Amino acid sequence: MNAEKLAMLKKAIILFIYTLPLLQFAQDFSNLWKGYFSYYNITDIVSSETKIYASAENAVFSYDIQTKEIEKITTVNGLSGEAISTIFYSDAFGLLLIGYENGLMEVVLDDDDDVLTIVDIRDKPTIPPNDKRINHFNAHENLVYIATDFGISVFDLERLEFGDTYFIGNLGSQIEVKQTTIFNGFIYAGCLDGAGIRKAPITNTNLIDYKNWETIVGGNYSAIETIEDKLYTVRTDRRIYEINNDALSERFHYSDVPLKMVASDNNLLVTTKNNVFVYSSDFTLSGQFDVTAELNTKYTAATSNGDFIFIGTEDFGVLKTSLINATSFEEIRPDGPLLNIPFSIEAKYNNLWVTYGEYNNELNPYPLNSRGFSVLKETGWVNTPYSAVFEAKCLNTISVNPFNTSQVFISSFFNGILEVNDDIPTVLYDTTNSEIESLIIPTNPSYIDVRLGHSAFDENGLLWTITSRIQRPLKSYNPSNGQWAHYDFSEIVGNPLNGNVGFFNFVIAPDDTIFIASWSKGVIGFNANNGNQLLKNISDEEANLPGRTITSIALDKRNQLWIGTAKGLRVLYNTSNFFRDDVIADEIIIEEDGIAKELLFQQYISDIEVDGSNNKWIGTFETGLFYLSQDGQRTIFHFTKENSPLPSNIITDISIDEANGEVFIATQKGLVSFSSGSSATQADFAKSHAYPNPVRPQFDIVEEKVKIKDIPENVNIKITDIEGNLVAEAQSRTNLRYQGFNLEIDGGIAYWNGKNFANNVVASGVYLIMLADLDSFETKVIKLMVVR
Repeated sequence: MNAEKLAMLKKAIILFIYTLPLLQFAQDFSNLWKGYFSYYNITDIVSSETKIYASAENAVFSYDIQTKEIEKITTVNGLSGEAISTIFYSDAFGLLLIGYENGLMEVVLDDDDDVLTIVDIRDKPTIPPNDKRINHFNAHENLVYIATDFGISVFDLERLEFGDTYFIGNLGSQIEVKQTTIFNGFIYAGCLDGAGIRKAPITNTNLIDYKNWETIVGGNYSAIETIEDKLYTVRTDRRIYEINNDALSERFHYSDVPLKMVASDNNLLVTTKNNVFVYSSDFTLSGQFDVTAELNTKYTAATSNGDFIFIGTEDFGVLKTSLINATSFEEIRPDGPLLNIPFSIEAKYNNLWVTYGEYNNELNPYPLNSRGFSVLKETGWVNTPYSAVFEAKCLNTISVNPFNTSQVFISSFFNGILEVNDDIPTVLYDTTNSEIESLIIPTNPSYIDVRLGHSAFDENGLLWTITSRIQRPLKSYNPSNGQWAHYDFSEIVGNPLNGNVGFFNFVIAPDDTIFIASWSKGVIGFNANNGNQLLKNISDEEANLPGRTITSIALDKRNQLWIGTAKGLRVLYNTSNFFRDDVIADEIIIEEDGIAKELLFQQYISDIEVDGSNNKWIGTFETGLFYLSQDGQRTIFHFTKENSPLPSNIITDISIDEANGEVFIATQKGLVSFSSGSSATQADFAKSHAYPNPVRPQFDIVEEKVKIKDIPENVNIKITDIEGNLVAEAQSRTNLRYQGFNLEIDGGIAYWNGKNFANNVVASGVYLIMLADLDSFETKVIKLMVVR
C-alpha cells in the first residue's frame, strides 16, 4: 500500500471511529505529564519494514532500524497502563495492535498522537473476567484473528471493528486458544485445556458454528505457525512437530519450554528462556543464540529483520545481534528505572530517587524482596542493582542530607539503613556496626529482623529514623560524628513486639516536635524537650479519628497537621497545644450537589504531600490522586487511571520538586509526573523575574500565560502600563490559582493571562510588574515587553 493510499485510509478510519460505540480515542497528555517507565522486562517484540516494536509490561517502544531512534508509547500518550500480553504490527495498514491480559485492545496509528482504545472483549459480560487474555494476533488480508483465553475473535483492520467470535470448544464451549495461523486454505488453532489443534476452512462464512471446526489431534499446544509451505506446532511437553496432511511428525525436543514461535523474514524463530533457535522453512537450524554468562537473564521473545535478530529479555530490554556472526550483543531500550513497581520516591536537589522494597498495609515485608534502587539525574537514570547494596532487602524511604546532597540514606525494612555517597552504596548500618536494633522473638532470640522504615533530616542535620517492633523505635544519627541517640516508647506501645505492628511515616515540626503515624496507636507526638521527653498519642473516637491506623501525616505551611488514615482524612488545626490539652482532629466538610459531605470519607489514604502553594496532594489506595486547595474545601484535580496517565489508582508515594512544582507519583504499576506549575516561595525578591520576556506574537498569552516566578509567600502584585494605568492586581491569599482570575498566584509563582480589568487582551507595549511583600514591605519592579 503506497503512502498516499495509507494516508487516505487513516483519514477514513478516524472519521469512521466516531460512529462506533465501543471505540474511543485516548487523550494525549504529553503537554503536562511525563512517564518514567521501566523497559528492562520485555513481554513481546515484533518487526515492521523499518522498525522494531517491543512491549515492556505496560509500555511500548519502537526502534528505527536505520536511524536507531527510539520512541516511547506510554500512558502519557494514551495507553491504558494495564499488563500487555502481546503486540502486532501491520505494514499494510500502518498500525500497531496492543493486546492486554484483561482483554483490552489498543490501536496506535503511525505518525498519529492518538491511541484508539477498544473495549469489546474486556467489557463482554458473557466471558469470565479471568478468561479474556489476548494471546496472539494473526493477520489475513484485512482481518485479524485474535487468539484469546476463551476462543477466537475477528477484527476488521479496514473498518476497525469486531466481527464474529468463535467458541470452538466441544459443544461450542470456551477454550483457551494460544495461537492461530492460516495454512492451505484453513485456519488452524493451537489450544490448551486438552483441546488440541482445531481447524476450519477460512472461506467458511459460518465459523461461529463450532460444528464447522475439526479436531485433528488432542492435547495441549502452545503455538502454531506457518512458514512458506510448512506448518509447525509446539506442544506443551517441549516438543515441536511438523504437520503434514494433519499428521504430526516430531522434529525436536527442547530442554526448556518454548515461550513463543513466530515466522519472521522467512525464518522460524523459537524462543525459550535460555535460547533462541532460528530455522529455515525445512527446519534446518541456521542459528542458535544462547543466554551468556555476561548477560545473565531470561529470553522472552524474538524477531528478525534483515541481517539482525532482536531478542527480548527480562533484564536488559532488547538485545540486537547479527544473524550470521553473533559476536556481541547491543542493548536497546529507552532510558528508565529498574522496575515498574516504585514504592518510595524522593525528589530533591534536581534528582529523583526511587526504591522498590515494599511492605504491605500491615507493615509486613514478607516475602522479602531483593531489589536495588534508581536515581534520575539530569544526565538520565542511574540504576543500582541488588548485588551492589550489601544484600539490603526491602529498601524503602530515601533521605538526602541537606548539608551534603551527595550523601543519601535509604532505609531497609529488614537490614537497617544504607548510606550512599555519589550514587554508590558505601556502608550498611545494622546491628553489628551501629545502635540500630532488631526486633526480638523470645523463642528465637538470635533471629535478626530490623524493621527500619521512614527517615528524615531535621534542620540541624540530624537523621531521624523510626523502627517498628522495638522498645526504642525513634532514633537520631549524626552523620558528621557518627553519634546515635534513641528514645523509648514503652509507655504508649507496651509490648514492643506485639503492642503495635509499627509506624508508617513522621514529620518534624518547627519546634522539633515529631508527629508519627502508627499502625494501632493513632498519632504519636514526641519532643526531646532538652532531656525531659514529652510523649503522647491520640487515637480513635477520643480525638475524632476514624480509626487507630494512621497511614500518613503531613505538616502544612501553617503548622496544621493533616492526618491520613485507613478510613479517611482528618486535620489537627492547632498543633502547638498537643502535649498540654485534649486535642481534637477535625474532618473536612464539603458541599457536593447541595449536600454536606465528609471529604475522602472512608478512603484509605496512602500519602499526603504539601506543595509550595500550601495545597495538598493526597494519594489513595483505590481512587487515585486528589489535589486539594489549601483548606481542602475545593478539589482542584482528581486524577485516576481513567482520566489521566496514572497507570494505576493505587498510589504508593508522592514527592514534589519544590523548585518547579513537578509532582512525581509512584503507583503500583509505574511512575509518572505532573507539571502543576506550583513552586516554593522565596524569602525575598532577589530571584524574582517574569517570563517569557519579551512576550512575542507567536506566544499564546491567554492560554500559556506570563509567569512571575520566585516570589515570597505573602505578596501584592500590580501590573500597569507605562503610563501608570492599572491593568491587573492580585494578592497571595485572595487571587488563588484555578479560580478564574486574570492574575492568579500559586505559591512562589504568579500567572497573568494578558488581560486587563475589561477582560480584553492588552495591546503591545511596556508593562510594569510591581511586587510588594506584605510582611517585609520590600518592593520590586519588573519591566515586561508585550509584542502582539
